Amino acid sequence: MYLGTGCNFAPRGWVLIAVASPAANVDSMRLMKLAWVGLLMLSTAPRSRADVAVLLEEPYSYDGALAGTGHTAIYLTRVCAVTPTVLRPCQPGEAGVVLSRYHRIAGYDWIAVPLIPYLYAVEKPEQIPLFTDSKLEASLRDRYRRKFLEGVAPDGPSGETPGGDWYELIGSAYDRTLYGFQIETSAAQDDKFIAQYNSRPNRDSYKVVSRNCADFVSDAVNFYYPKALKRSIVADLAVSTPKHAAKSMVQFSKKNPELQFTAFVIPQVPGTIRRSRPVRGIVESVFKAKKYELPLLALHPVVAGGVAVAYVAGGRFSPPENALVFTPEGGLQTRLSAQERRAYLKGLEEVTRTVANAQPRGEEASWHHLLEGAQLRVDENGRPILQVRSGDALVEVGITRENVLSSAAPPEVMQELLVARLREQLRGGRSAKTSEPELKQDWKLLQAAFSENSNDTAGRRKGATSRDTLEGMLLP
Repeated sequence: MYLGTGCNFAPRGWVLIAVASPAANVDSMRLMKLAWVGLLMLSTAPRSRADVAVLLEEPYSYDGALAGTGHTAIYLTRVCAVTPTVLRPCQPGEAGVVLSRYHRIAGYDWIAVPLIPYLYAVEKPEQIPLFTDSKLEASLRDRYRRKFLEGVAPDGPSGETPGGDWYELIGSAYDRTLYGFQIETSAAQDDKFIAQYNSRPNRDSYKVVSRNCADFVSDAVNFYYPKALKRSIVADLAVSTPKHAAKSMVQFSKKNPELQFTAFVIPQVPGTIRRSRPVRGIVESVFKAKKYELPLLALHPVVAGGVAVAYVAGGRFSPPENALVFTPEGGLQTRLSAQERRAYLKGLEEVTRTVANAQPRGEEASWHHLLEGAQLRVDENGRPILQVRSGDALVEVGITRENVLSSAAPPEVMQELLVARLREQLRGGRSAKTSEPELKQDWKLLQAAFSENSNDTAGRRKGATSRDTLEGMLLP
């Protein structure tokens, strides 16, 4: 199932059977024609299948260092938005919308943002940068805000970027890894949801204990399936948390196997932004954090023991290791196997050793140097490029999969960017960093980048060696 294109599948439960014999009469031929017309109508009809997904988002920055509870939002594959506060059914080809509750955003309780902008702060998948840092992230977010979110996050008095939490609404995948827990719904349920949420007041009512982001997600899922998501009395002290919302969704799917359920991971975009941390519940954050547990154990050993029991009894939950991987252009895909990851990593190390003046794991430093004084621009197709100074000249550097090889930047810059991206994708860890098809795409880009020969003889020899290493490595 392709995630997000909520209108392109035939209605469930329809089966078309056509049988013809050599002695078919006129009536049977007429029946056959009607059958083919019906098949054509089914193949072009909007998809009636819909889904609701709980997005579990890992913590970062202060949240990652302190509580570590992360964030959660609701993703609807068949619901889209007229404005950030008005919902509508999706049209064919649209990827659905993410609804989330944040504090201090124009006085609203929830804001709706299309899936791709919510994850990457751009309009289309082909505009997503291959590698990013905090400066580029901020520029992409502000560019999208000025175009689409001025109504909820207007410019400051002097035209500057405003403060507040609006930036959390777009570009989430630059800051953290997300997990999706998706279960099927129906078009009729979506229509009722749209009518309900468009008609009721949408005023800020955030309260950290009783009306937080997890409460909003629970209310939304429970609208589709009453009592599906509940609070945890033991693991979270009766406070709604993102992790327990995801856990409840998984438990609900197990109790209702007739409903199709899918778990997937949305990897954090490669870059120099610090990687997000594992999401935790309230009791779990105390149990696993030494800065909390050790002083508690020393001062109140009985209480510390109770925390440990509470965590073991109800706090353990981890996203499935076999979850599919979300890719912006390919939907849900298989993750890279451990064997494939080791094979690609070995090939990448061989390549970097043959590049002149290459320093192991030094690409990030080159990326920082490239961004010094760089200005974000867009090309004629709306894809982001960086305008950087090289000597006395300004050079445009493509940073997306579509324009990275067509810019005027030196081949070495593109090689460094792609190597840095692949290093991040091939890192081990608790969650998948990429899918098998996506990594093959990036590997082919690296092959193309190394096909550019240097002007000097030594450079040609080393460039050829690198190219031979890449081309000689069979794709797993």
